[in-house]
Amino acid sequence: MEKLERIWTVMMRELRILRKNPIYGFCMVVFPILVIAFFTSMMEAGAPTDLPIGLVDADNTSTTRALSRRLDAFQSTKIVGSYATAAEARHAIQRGEIYGFLYFPKGTTEKLMAGRQPKVSYYYSLAAKMPGALTMKDLKVISTLGSAAVGQATLRARGATDTQIQAFLQPITVDLHMIANPWSNYNVYLSTVFVPGIIMLFIFLITAYSIGTELKFGRSKEWLHMAGDNMLVALAGKFLPQLLIWLAIFFGYEYYIYGVMDFPHEGGAWSIIRLGLMGVFSSMGFGIFAFGLLPSLRMSMSVCSLWAVLSLSMAGSAFPVMAMDGPLQSLSWLFPLRHYFMIYQITVFNGFPVLEAWFHFAALAAFMLLPWLVVGKIKNAMLNYVYIP
Repeated sequence: MEKLERIWTVMMRELRILRKNPIYGFCMVVFPILVIAFFTSMMEAGAPTDLPIGLVDADNTSTTRALSRRLDAFQSTKIVGSYATAAEARHAIQRGEIYGFLYFPKGTTEKLMAGRQPKVSYYYSLAAKMPGALTMKDLKVISTLGSAAVGQATLRARGATDTQIQAFLQPITVDLHMIANPWSNYNVYLSTVFVPGIIMLFIFLITAYSIGTELKFGRSKEWLHMAGDNMLVALAGKFLPQLLIWLAIFFGYEYYIYGVMDFPHEGGAWSIIRLGLMGVFSSMGFGIFAFGLLPSLRMSMSVCSLWAVLSLSMAGSAFPVMAMDGPLQSLSWLFPLRHYFMIYQITVFNGFPVLEAWFHFAALAAFMLLPWLVVGKIKNAMLNYVYIP
């Protein structure tokens, strides 16, 4: 009972600190809400459309003009300019006006009709990964349509039926099924990892900041005294108010994307709640551990910033971990966001059983328990260390 009273006393003290210091309000409420609104609205359309591309048609025949109209009809790309030479179109890419261009050299149609395999070129920029990849896909498709159209006309002139023509031009038909995200919605792919990653960044920083400011403002001994010189009681009282705020933010984000925006969630509500709980607890555990490892406000926040930023790359959403070098694959296990993302993929997105992700659950549980390793070091820092800017 006495420990509960001390936890309550420390909690009331922490609430006063949260109310007086605007940094907490901005980093725990304002900025996370802005991040959620920014990312989910930026990709609200699901996938980019009408990406600007150019055309260099040195042949200028009915065939090349028909292919150009087909390219312009694609959803992902839109022809915004025609250029006299490939050099002009290349300069347009360099100026950032277009993402790529299609080049029909002189004599393209003549060689097509004669079956001499004309060279149709397309150029695209991968300075921006997503628009570059989508542009490349459309340009590649339209480049193959020319020979298909000529082949179709030739076979029909020889008396072949539509079925025979189709079997010759496309002997294998691909039946594509995009599991759980048939719309190819990039909002579903990216917002579900970027937003939690940035919220985890704020949790890391605020957790380390909360302990570090006790040293900075000379309140560390008062804090411990109110907790009866029990570091566990002091940490529990300090972080319970923050925990409730972070859970409210995280659950609000999950309700928005799954309840309002209707992102796929085959695993159901309980898997979403469980993932939110583990994400917040593991992030706070890592923040406490980072300060205990380096009991300095500046150094611990630097470690938290570095770890959070790297985790966005090491999570495996933008670049698959299995394609990374061996040492990087091993390093990826040290990032809470990696395990959060895998649990989301396995249990929420695909609805597979928890046992399929047991190792990632165990890893997040280990991050939750990390503070136990540094409790003594944090107490020693609160009693003996002097703040150095």
